[in-house]
Amino acid sequence: MKNIVKGAVLSAVTASAVMAAGYKVPEQSLNSMALSAAYVAHTTQADTAYFNPANMVFMGEKQYLDGAITLANLPAIQYYNVAESKEENIVIPALHYVSAPMGNWRWGLSITAPGGLSKRWDEQPGKAFAEEFTLKIIEFNPSVAYKVSDNFSIGGGVRLIYSEGVVKSDSTGLDPRNFKRDMEGDTFEFGYNLAMSYRPTDDLILAATYRSNVDLDVSGDAKLYYSGIEVYNGGADVSVPLPAALNLSIAKTWNKTFTLEFNYERTFWSKYKTLDFNYDGVILPGLQPVFDDPIDKSWKDTNTYRVGATMVMDKITVMIGFAIDETPVPDKTLGFELPDSDAKIFSMGFRYQQNENLSWGAAFLYDAKEARSIAKGVSDNPVINANGASFNGGGAYLTTLGLSYEY
Repeated sequence: MKNIVKGAVLSAVTASAVMAAGYKVPEQSLNSMALSAAYVAHTTQADTAYFNPANMVFMGEKQYLDGAITLANLPAIQYYNVAESKEENIVIPALHYVSAPMGNWRWGLSITAPGGLSKRWDEQPGKAFAEEFTLKIIEFNPSVAYKVSDNFSIGGGVRLIYSEGVVKSDSTGLDPRNFKRDMEGDTFEFGYNLAMSYRPTDDLILAATYRSNVDLDVSGDAKLYYSGIEVYNGGADVSVPLPAALNLSIAKTWNKTFTLEFNYERTFWSKYKTLDFNYDGVILPGLQPVFDDPIDKSWKDTNTYRVGATMVMDKITVMIGFAIDETPVPDKTLGFELPDSDAKIFSMGFRYQQNENLSWGAAFLYDAKEARSIAKGVSDNPVINANGASFNGGGAYLTTLGLSYEY
């Protein structure tokens, strides 16, 4: 049972800090949602400021606004036929702006919530590791672009990230000592993003973007209970990476009406090697190994392959997308707080041009997670190591409504 308690502490802290990245939401606008985020080379709205700021200098002479709101439905995840997590419904807003050109320069601003997610288990054994973890992330991303020549531009920006999280666990019914944890924390961090865009011909675009790693140094308050007794009440902190991501993209347009884009994304999850939780005060010496020992994570870098098609038909633009997404979590360190798996992503959407200045539309995306099984004796999680694991369900359904205005 000692390993169960230790795993519950460290695993849920991990989830509170990197759930947003493990379940990151790269689709932060109507167009990107409809195209499964195959939206880096051929960007057309104010969301260009977020997905490829270098493209801002190739937009028209106006100012551009783009807003979207997404409802994310996360179905329950089943662990064998023993327990299932709660279904979650989360609202994700996004707002983008691109200024009028200033010579060869242009600037933009994006406000996004790229990782506001939650996972809750009311039943054991999941409850012992993640009764609740909720993380809210808001990113402010001002950016600038410079037109180097008529067909080549560069851009970049600053990532200003605020995040806050709640972590709770309760081993009642699994561990007779009834271990509980109640934690809250937040942080404000900085990073950067870079972009380039090259247009060798009028109908071909090559693009690359890079978003830097950001270490989330989450700090706050923790209450820890052991055998019904409060053993700690004070400050606590943990540092985990929000990993860097590289995107390489190519888009080809035919007859100014049909565009096909392919995007390759490399996410550098291997930055997440271990987790080490620190307390401001003293924990009883006998409980140090339970609460304070570092835990191995050993996540791996992942590849995501995306393709999107855009068809312009008079006042209506139709978009479809597909992606293949890898999980960074190896069998050895998979847990109830993040029972992730490889996924296939399907999306579609439309945009209607209401008048010269205003357009609106909707998009839908389905993230289909594969079932995942783990044999006994493989996992660091004591429950999974003893019993094996079979996780089914999960994934996500995302519905987006968007509005764009230029003036």
